[in-house]
Amino acid sequence: MPKTTNRSLEIIRGACNHDCPDTCSWLVEVESDRAHRLSGNPEHPFTRGTLCAKVNSYLERVYHPDRVLTPLKRSGPKGSGQFQPVSWGEFLSDLSQRWRSLIAEHGAESIMPFSSAGNQGMIQMASLDRRLFGHLGCTRLERNICGEVSGIGLATTNGKGYGVDPEELVHSRLIVLWGTNTLVTNMHLWPTISAARRSGAQLVVIDPIRTRTAEQADWHISLRPGTDAAFALGVMHVLIRDQMLDTDFIERYAEGFEPLCERVKQYSPEAVASITGLSTADIERFAKTYGTTQPSLLRPLIGPEHHINGAMIFRTIACLPILTGAWRYRGGGLSRSTGALQYSVLNDAGLTRPETQRSDTRLLNMRDLGSILCDRQLSPPIRSLMIWNSNPVVSIPDQRHVVRGLERDDLFTVVHDLFVTETARYADYVLPATSQIEHLDLMPAWGHHYLSLNRPAISPRGESVPNTELFRRIARALGLQEPWLYDSDETLVRTALDSQHPWLEGITFERLWQEGFARLHHDRDWRPYAQGFPTENGKAKLWSAWLDRQGLDGLPAAGQIPVAAEHQLQLISGKTLNFMNGSYSYSERHCRREGDLSVDVHPRDAASRQLATGDRVTVANQQGSVVALCKVSDRVPPGVVWMPFGGWGDLDQRPCSVNLLTPTAPTDWGGGSGFYDALVTITKI
Repeated sequence: MPKTTNRSLEIIRGACNHDCPDTCSWLVEVESDRAHRLSGNPEHPFTRGTLCAKVNSYLERVYHPDRVLTPLKRSGPKGSGQFQPVSWGEFLSDLSQRWRSLIAEHGAESIMPFSSAGNQGMIQMASLDRRLFGHLGCTRLERNICGEVSGIGLATTNGKGYGVDPEELVHSRLIVLWGTNTLVTNMHLWPTISAARRSGAQLVVIDPIRTRTAEQADWHISLRPGTDAAFALGVMHVLIRDQMLDTDFIERYAEGFEPLCERVKQYSPEAVASITGLSTADIERFAKTYGTTQPSLLRPLIGPEHHINGAMIFRTIACLPILTGAWRYRGGGLSRSTGALQYSVLNDAGLTRPETQRSDTRLLNMRDLGSILCDRQLSPPIRSLMIWNSNPVVSIPDQRHVVRGLERDDLFTVVHDLFVTETARYADYVLPATSQIEHLDLMPAWGHHYLSLNRPAISPRGESVPNTELFRRIARALGLQEPWLYDSDETLVRTALDSQHPWLEGITFERLWQEGFARLHHDRDWRPYAQGFPTENGKAKLWSAWLDRQGLDGLPAAGQIPVAAEHQLQLISGKTLNFMNGSYSYSERHCRREGDLSVDVHPRDAASRQLATGDRVTVANQQGSVVALCKVSDRVPPGVVWMPFGGWGDLDQRPCSVNLLTPTAPTDWGGGSGFYDALVTITKI
């Protein structure tokens, strides 16, 4: 722990809770129960003492004057944001009476929990809430809006969704960042990439948008959105045609190679060029570079999964390192999320206790929240919505229907959050939530192999409580007697660590309390699929019998790609430096940095529509319209426009954001949504 000469000053170790691969380790300087400074932990090998532009000002969130510090009850129309303070006792009495009545009249399925990754701590994100709602028999929520599609796509080929430890990129000689703006959304990986480049690695970025990361690459490949699988098939065509294969690896550890060879015949570079918008020369060049460079490492993150063919994209990309045998090499193969790996090591089942829950209740997808709330034929209809760790008005597609559903007078809605968010404005009650420096949590990471403990640095402000305490209070108000509904946060952390997995050897609650973090206990040179895959026969599935049984294509394929009419453009959204979804949009500093809502348009598309930078434009489709500032830029390809994801309000100060325009169209499998397949028109105002 860093030394200090001020004895009254404490330095408390913790970790960031945001939905980000980096899960940064931080230090909070506290005096007299007030946090004065928060900084990156210089001892953490991945955080390296730095925090992102958002989290550097995290304490502004903690002490923001608009923070909710007492329970609030709606005093005006839904959406008005008019509330009055009430006591916890009044809220709990009202909720227990309403829920008992709903359960008696309509059944527990009339109550739906809704949460996501607003807090990614293992304890605060998914523990007592799963026990409580599962025990009651409430509607279950399929939380597949982000991450599940890519994970199951990779698992369809490899057996599991995990891959190489990202720190192993330092050994790679070809790094392909695929659908990830690493400098903005995974900045702490950049020093590892830079070290690999200093040792001779080439960096390729595959992304429709010329992002900040793409500008730093040796080569940026800008393909048409959603054509990633077609591109990968074109690369496979060249690899097989020119025999740039590891035939021994394929024979030992893959099945379905012969039918794959037949499939890729139709994906010649010429055919793929017409699909992707790339030149045949670039397809040939990338295939040759990939096929002749080892160790080669593919790094696909979230971007490609937000297409309706998202699972097939990841399933197809996963075939590439099998054909070249890249998994044999240190720093070779594929690296996506480490989250599935960390959760497989920890005792997740001990936290959620599925054996105590009813499994016969219906399962509804969070992607469909708007249609679920507006569906009067749903039996029983949702009559109460409990929301935490989420701001669905901003983050869920088809925003118009989400808002329309939340406006229902007969929907009893409770939101637990730090602020009166865009969603909370429609709540009957808004409950005060603790910030990350006010509660205990265990922090797995989906961007590295370090496990962190977040210690509470200050007392909860006002009457705020962690998610876990909220659900203890609700259980008590409902008169539930099961002791496992009341486990303390420390008990929950100890339960999560008690898995007997060898990778957790020596990682105890006491050690994490003292040191703050620990690396999973495995060899540095860990090559997950060098000697086979976690399938029933140890072989990767170039042809998938499971897909075939689902009535889907058992072989890699281009998948469904949206076709725009002559006047339409494809809309892509992305993260920015200043907002984390809707978070930080309450900070004047971040709003000022972010500026007005804008849309990037290619010069060719701008010229045909007589648009110029600075014009006010309407971005519209059948779902609605958003007014934004036009930015003419060649960072987007022709036929594509880009808008930021996060924040709230368009140029006319209307309550909306980019998800007003995104569809709920489901992905091919995995339960996601084709966010990036929205088609829009742009018109000058």
